[in-house]
Amino acid sequence: MPLALKDIPELSPNLGALSFVKQLLDNIAKFRVESRKVRGATVIDCGINVPAGWEAGLVFANICLGGLAQVSLHWADFAGLRWPAVEVITDHPVRACMASQYAGWFVKNGKYSAMGSGPARAVVQNEELLSKLGYADSAETAVLCLESGKLPDEETVDFIVEKCGCDPQKVYILVAPTASAVGSLQIAARSVETGLHKLMELGYDIGRIKSGWGICPVPPVAGDDLTALGRTNDAILYGTTVHYNLEDADDNLSSLIERLPSSSSKDYGIPFQELFSRYGNFYDIDSLLFSPAEVWLSNTKTGCSFHAGKIRSDLLEKSFKLQA
Repeated sequence: MPLALKDIPELSPNLGALSFVKQLLDNIAKFRVESRKVRGATVIDCGINVPAGWEAGLVFANICLGGLAQVSLHWADFAGLRWPAVEVITDHPVRACMASQYAGWFVKNGKYSAMGSGPARAVVQNEELLSKLGYADSAETAVLCLESGKLPDEETVDFIVEKCGCDPQKVYILVAPTASAVGSLQIAARSVETGLHKLMELGYDIGRIKSGWGICPVPPVAGDDLTALGRTNDAILYGTTVHYNLEDADDNLSSLIERLPSSSSKDYGIPFQELFSRYGNFYDIDSLLFSPAEVWLSNTKTGCSFHAGKIRSDLLEKSFKLQA
């Protein structure tokens, strides 16, 4: 991939995330979160033993994106379904989404495991993706976001700190379950990231993507993690719209755009929880499914725009168990 993200200090996702981390720490009661020191590092509970809500979720999403995006909440229309939405706008899509927000670090230590996302990944540098992007964050602060129903134990915190190579006092670990208000919101805020990842899977040079704009319904909190996994995936697959500005000498992106939305997959049209039960393995589900529902590409070199996909409110209503 002919893309290299320079380490520009003022665009450090870890330093950008730090100001949002401090918002949480300075307003524990307001955001209904809890923090504690573990082996010198700061661990912030965002929904396991505390009732952290949408406001905390908004801050959590900003932290995942390294402070390099504008994230907002409002009501939106999803093909006739009026529902709360999270909107993400960034002029640093690759740095904010792929070098920071993407859940590319499977943190496993002893019996503890969790999906790790956020800017600490760019410090740790243990992913092939970051090598492809040609990017590393040299910040002395590391901020990691974990999707888990359990807080990391002392040994896992030691493991994370060692991988980050930072002073423990400058390591911040935020944890939110999938089945929580924060979990629902922060996953729904991955609209732009999901489309970028699909573009990479299709072999497109995402260095041409100059800005991204996405909107996704925020799923209602589920009673268990499996149902939450289904709802959060359905929100992306059947409710998300993304729009990218790109620079490409090719004036015809028709063949690319048709392969981008989730509708390009053979598994399209089935609620995610049903698919998961059918296959019994996340990785057996068609990889082409993991895409936004609707995609727009605007080529700033030619002035042409391309569109594919559509919102499926019927599947959202089924997944969210909305009652008339």
